[in-house]
Amino acid sequence: MTASRPVLTTPVLLLMAVATGLCVGGNYFNQPLLDSIAEALDTSRSAAASTVTVAQVSYALGLLFLVPLGDMFPQRRLAVMLMLFAAAGQGASGFAPNIGVLVVGTAIAGLFSVAAQVLVPFAATLATPEHRGRAVGTVMSGLLVGILVARSVAGILADLGDGWTTVYRVSAVAMVVVALALWRVLPATPPATRQGYGSTLRSLGTLIVAHPRLRTRSLLGALSFASVSALFSTMAFLLSDPPFGLGDLQIGLVGLAGVAGAFAATAAGRLVDRGYGPPTTTAGVFTLIASWAALAAGGVSLVWFVVGMVLVDLALNLVHITNQNIVYALDPDARSRVNSVYMTSYFVGAASGSALGAAAWTVGGWSAVCVLGVGLAVLACIVWALDRRLVAGMAVGSATAAGGRATA
Repeated sequence: MTASRPVLTTPVLLLMAVATGLCVGGNYFNQPLLDSIAEALDTSRSAAASTVTVAQVSYALGLLFLVPLGDMFPQRRLAVMLMLFAAAGQGASGFAPNIGVLVVGTAIAGLFSVAAQVLVPFAATLATPEHRGRAVGTVMSGLLVGILVARSVAGILADLGDGWTTVYRVSAVAMVVVALALWRVLPATPPATRQGYGSTLRSLGTLIVAHPRLRTRSLLGALSFASVSALFSTMAFLLSDPPFGLGDLQIGLVGLAGVAGAFAATAAGRLVDRGYGPPTTTAGVFTLIASWAALAAGGVSLVWFVVGMVLVDLALNLVHITNQNIVYALDPDARSRVNSVYMTSYFVGAASGSALGAAAWTVGGWSAVCVLGVGLAVLACIVWALDRRLVAGMAVGSATAAGGRATA
């Protein structure tokens, strides 16, 4: 670490983890509440389910158009501003009188909740190289736990408070408080680049062309999250219908099962720091495929459904954390832009998986969702194999070039 690099202390790291969890978790409040939202706003289940896709598409747009600003502006200022705008969107959702207002509030909250993806590369910048995997893993653990806990908290507050709107109102206040805390504790750092916004956006294409592994790892992340999102967008329908007949609170508590998998993010980061990135990805890809066997059995067994939830979240986290550590290392001076490329692909995959999952449910119920989920997981496995071939080819090319220089 150079003398000018700020020290990333554990309390600051944990606060960043809480902030990312609040930001992104807010996009998942609706998932266990879709049945209640449809009933309260006098709309169809498919219209209520569209808010899941809207949240993820808005998030993807924010990743593409807002996250690259992290290389242009001081990251502390950018993250805090984005969090405050996201809080406004959550507040609008919490007072929505109809589905139209809820969609608008969801879109605003989703767009600006990419503050989380400004904080993740910021943590990588503040950490020393030997602890970068741990730092990214810890902040991402907060994000992933936030997603999972958000579903449970949404169900609990809907049951204890004033219906489905309660969680949005509480979230808006919490995000403002945490944003102000971040402003106080995060160090001010200079931007990584002085180029204009148009040049910054154009450079995303340059990064995609220049780094083949950015392409393969982005596609791997997209397919993995698409597979998991097919589950997230339909689980409320499965669990609220016979034979389960669960309410909002119970569905939210079932979602807590995935928290065990989310904590794997920190462990994955430590494994990457120790040089075990490739086997970690391998374990994640094959666990993702296996998780859908448990979820298929979960169509009639709550125990198997919970097992599947744990496995699917574990798999996604193993793949995702190794992906992020790999792409961050590709160009240290462009971490926000690299993260923008990767995470845009990641959440385009999520939005696609959610939409396909809802369509599969309409066509063939839970069986169709499981076929879709395992199919996407198999495609992810194929991309993983292509990435391994790419790495092997790059190693051979490097060895050949080194040999040529030695004999020259």
